[in-house]
Amino acid sequence: MHSARHTRVPLQVLAASGTAAGRSRRQRRPAVLAACLLAFEALVVIGSSSVAAAADPNKILRLASVDIETFDPQQFTDNPSYQVFTAIFEGLYEYDYLASPPKLSPVTAAGPPAVTDGGKTWTIRLAPGIFFTDDPAFGGKPRELVAADYVYSLKRWLDPNLRRGGSALMADLVAGARAVVDAASQPGAKFDYDRPIEGLRALDRHTLQLRLTEPNYPVIHDNLIRGAVAREVVEAAGGDIRARPVGTGPYRLREWKRGSRIVLEANPGYRPLRFPESGDPAHAALVRSMQGKTLPQVGVIEISIIEEDTTLLLEFERGGLDYIVARGEPATRLLANGKLKPEIAAKGVTRHAFYEPFLFSIVFNVMDPVLGGMGNDHIALRRAIALAIDLPTLVDVVYAGQAAPANQIVPPGVGGHDSTLPAKPLYDPVAAQALLDRFGYGKRDAKGFRKAPDGEPLSLTFTLRSGAVSREIQTLVKRNMDAVGLRMEFRVTPFQDAIKELVAGKYQLFFSGFGGSASGYLQLSQLWSKSQPNINHSRFEFPEYDAAFAQFLQSPDPAAQVAAARRMSEIARAYVPMLPAVFRLESNFVQPWVQGFSPPVFQTYWKYLDVDLARRRQAKGR
Repeated sequence: MHSARHTRVPLQVLAASGTAAGRSRRQRRPAVLAACLLAFEALVVIGSSSVAAAADPNKILRLASVDIETFDPQQFTDNPSYQVFTAIFEGLYEYDYLASPPKLSPVTAAGPPAVTDGGKTWTIRLAPGIFFTDDPAFGGKPRELVAADYVYSLKRWLDPNLRRGGSALMADLVAGARAVVDAASQPGAKFDYDRPIEGLRALDRHTLQLRLTEPNYPVIHDNLIRGAVAREVVEAAGGDIRARPVGTGPYRLREWKRGSRIVLEANPGYRPLRFPESGDPAHAALVRSMQGKTLPQVGVIEISIIEEDTTLLLEFERGGLDYIVARGEPATRLLANGKLKPEIAAKGVTRHAFYEPFLFSIVFNVMDPVLGGMGNDHIALRRAIALAIDLPTLVDVVYAGQAAPANQIVPPGVGGHDSTLPAKPLYDPVAAQALLDRFGYGKRDAKGFRKAPDGEPLSLTFTLRSGAVSREIQTLVKRNMDAVGLRMEFRVTPFQDAIKELVAGKYQLFFSGFGGSASGYLQLSQLWSKSQPNINHSRFEFPEYDAAFAQFLQSPDPAAQVAAARRMSEIARAYVPMLPAVFRLESNFVQPWVQGFSPPVFQTYWKYLDVDLARRRQAKGR
């Protein structure tokens, strides 16, 4: 679905997801998801009194992000939004802060879910005594979080009329949901939030039950981490809670100046926590350093909206930001020979680098009359383009070496990734030319560009979002296509305009980023025939791929998920509805006065951080 991550590619996230969709975030890097053997480590509640005594308003965590679009946890489409509102809204579980491979840990749940009926029934008991922050919609009374809030919030996730367009995966997965969603999809219809859904019920005030049409571990895991909203607040706001976030989380919104800054403050009614435990020796020193602390410690989070990398880095180097996220060339400005520059390291700054849980790919429109279709000539054209694109140079030039050529659909550290696959990229321009010659693209015009098999001029258009690294991608792809005799034009347009064209099918090639979950089902869903057009941009439909996708979703066995994902990558390589391009490397640069930091792979965990004010003052005085 995919920290206030300074991300350059908004996550079209968390499709069934965010987030991360995305994301999300939507966001990071443990190994394969052990879906069957969930080991739940409950956060230790050390009392029911207010956490206000622990959270110190003088401890201000200073971060940066690109601008966000919403605080609504069921209507976001960008990863930065997901990363911020995760501090306000709480799911039943979260991905454990320190665990690798990732596992679920209770947040508002009283313990692990009871999974019965071969994985088709999930029953979760909520911890009592958890309350939403105050809002006028509650009439001045404390409002306890109850199971019905998760029922309502998941129904909002299903609603096809909200901004995300619902979730095809969840609509087919939750027993009885499809009929309700289809009824709401009719012209002029609205989602009936009072209509019971067989597979989504509050058995009592503190017990939620999900009944599924078939086992599906990855999707359910992602839905168990979704935040809960209060129906009274949503209805009082007329359905628009973009700037009215009311959750049960450790922080609440104090201020949002769009394009300038976001300020969160500690929720005075939040339950005190302890730092998570870990049996991993690599985390031993970190856990020891946080032992005995009542959390959250940070009383205020100030998020500056910074769009420019140079400004971000300068602000960090002068000590104005406590940690930052950098990717590509900007990350290298603080490095020398792959390590922190000596003058940066001397300040006590640390770097945490890992591959993001996102796939960046080149998507082909298989419905396009020139490029699409499943005929041998069109498959050969897409495959030749894939062979002609120099991914190693893309990594070196466009991403300054801060990435790796993608050799499959699922990124490293995400459930379904196959670490045994060779890393060698497809790049082979000689094979690309031979393939084009063999399947009818051998004739050329006066300028040396190839013609279509029917002798007509052949011209392709590659859509890129404006800004970021689009110019560098355009230069490289143009050179690669010229080398094999393919005429490639480019359409550079704002991101939201590009997305509209993708959903409408009005494009030929597009460079896309997608993911954010601990499971690779998000990336794999991009080629699932039942995914909405805002996910399956290519409009790819292939029964064998759908069957492998079903096997991935239904298996609790990580090895079986890897095998299914491998088969899907093989199908994608054969028919080329997309070319997996790069896995980006993310660097978190952290100031020495930040305590409790572990790379936030899948979401933000600001509640576990602390700020050493004395050390910050000392650094400022140098």
